[in-house]
Amino acid sequence: MKKKGISVLVLNGPNLNLLGRREPGIYGRQTLGEIERLIVRRARELGIEAECFQSNHEGELVDRIQRARNKKQAIILNAGGYTHSSVAIRDAILATGVPTIEVHLSNLYKREPFRHQSLIAQVSVGQICGFGGVGYLLALEALAHLPVLRDGR
Repeated sequence: MKKKGISVLVLNGPNLNLLGRREPGIYGRQTLGEIERLIVRRARELGIEAECFQSNHEGELVDRIQRARNKKQAIILNAGGYTHSSVAIRDAILATGVPTIEVHLSNLYKREPFRHQSLIAQVSVGQICGFGGVGYLLALEALAHLPVLRDGR
């Protein structure tokens, strides 16, 4: 299903720049660069433009979410550790109104209890977790079928 004129912001939070080296038993051996290349390629196949960005700094993620308003039709967000603590990221998503899908490489609900709580989930269209880097591709597929994007904003 081609999506003419759809632009997606793919945001990755703290420590995701260490993928491939950081706890590979939990996060896998794919690097962030490898995952981003897969995202861009699959997005192109779907007729979607994907812009990828990673930061270890909460304010930079908030700035990117705010700039997405009126420029991006969707956000795919792996907020990393900020998932469980960042009211600022949650509020930025809510304030912009840009449909957001939350993605996590690991299954949060099979991990430490503090990871079971997501402040992002409450303001997201949906959540995908536990499928490694494939989760981002699943998010792209989901976006390709969202009525708000299929029918235009």
